[in-house]
Amino acid sequence: MDNVTHPIGPDPSLLLVDDDEIFVTRLARAMEKRGFQTETSLSVSQALRQIERKAPAYAVVDLRLEDGNGLDVVEAVRERREDARIIVLTGYGAIATAVAAVKMGATDYLAKPADANDVTSALLASGEVLPPPPENPMSADRVRWEHIQRIYEQCDRNVSETARRLHMHRRTLQRILAKRGPR
Repeated sequence: MDNVTHPIGPDPSLLLVDDDEIFVTRLARAMEKRGFQTETSLSVSQALRQIERKAPAYAVVDLRLEDGNGLDVVEAVRERREDARIIVLTGYGAIATAVAAVKMGATDYLAKPADANDVTSALLASGEVLPPPPENPMSADRVRWEHIQRIYEQCDRNVSETARRLHMHRRTLQRILAKRGPR
């Protein structure tokens, strides 16, 4: 079944929120070439000010930002504009955060690295049709590594507590944490 996409609506305003300045600038240029009028923000506070001025028709929001949680941005956009299409991007893919993002009003949830084609497809997809699978999905090793990193962060970087919660030997966890993340 083909993925049905809608054309960009009469209001092509798009807010991109990510604390990775190089990524957000590159994505903004790519989205402008696709017909969107983009504004970028590098923080939750900056994004909230921009939304207060004018709520965008479309938004792409990173979940983890230096000054807070991207879900606050999702909520602010949804409060100001119910018809907005909002995509949450994150490098920390997790079912719980995906559910939270959708409950807050996000239209879809994409794991980084997502390119402009993935973002455009998600922003313009009709609600009834599932988007196609990603061209380059995360490997199983990468998903495992991301999960371990997330639990480690949630345990305030306490190796013993993380190992206990993951039912893993502390030394094994230390070896995993010492290595670079797989691709």
